[in-house]
Amino acid sequence: MILSDTHVHTQFSSDSQEPMENMVKRGIELGLKEIYFTDHMDLDFPKQYKYDFLFDIHAQQAGISRLDKKYSEITLYRGIELGLQPHLAKQADQLLSENSFDYVIGSVHVVDGLDPYYPEYWEGKNSEEAGILHYFETALSCLETMHNFDSFGHLDYIIRYAPSGPKNYSYKRYCDVIDAILISLIQNGKSLEMNTSGYKKNGFSNPHLDIIKRYLELGGENITIGSDGHDTLHLSLDFETAFYECRKIGLSSYTTYQNRKPIHHAI
Repeated sequence: MILSDTHVHTQFSSDSQEPMENMVKRGIELGLKEIYFTDHMDLDFPKQYKYDFLFDIHAQQAGISRLDKKYSEITLYRGIELGLQPHLAKQADQLLSENSFDYVIGSVHVVDGLDPYYPEYWEGKNSEEAGILHYFETALSCLETMHNFDSFGHLDYIIRYAPSGPKNYSYKRYCDVIDAILISLIQNGKSLEMNTSGYKKNGFSNPHLDIIKRYLELGGENITIGSDGHDTLHLSLDFETAFYECRKIGLSSYTTYQNRKPIHHAI
């Protein structure tokens, strides 16, 4: 079983309305032993969009501490989902040096000042394939400058919003750049996240199981598992599916973090 949800959003994230305590109560009902609150921090997020994806770290962590003391049945951890852009390394390092986290997810949400969630990202590309490839190339560029995170979030996030969805997508189609990303993660001791929110959107985790399998083949050792839940309905959603898929590819453990140090749990 998977008893830790390492990717959870609350009212501190611009795109969530869910009170943190509701997530805690639901986690206890589901039998979770650990929740990592990883609210969005996207520095320099494009100003033309609805959200700013910044949050009050002190208030979030005070809430985590209060609820961790209140609910002895579950352990709560201080996390953050940090938006990666190639020019943000110094700002990100400063933010992380000034605050203490148990776990840092590094995710690419912005490419060339555009969020692929919105149609304008795709309108400016020669083809859908070019838009997907450019996303992966940008992710690789981020890894050249930004190393201060623990796990790389939803590697093929771009497929969630591709105009044709997963119809024309496969690991093999983009294997050269994806392999380069995976090799960079492994060489720098980074985990790869298995994000289960993809099951409800596209029918597979983000990244696709083929990519997780390839990470392991290349020598990667650490897989974190998170729902990316923004409300109680999606907390630990499809963890049972993730469990069986992990077993299918021979993964014997998943990884969590405490004080930025990896901990392994048997599957």
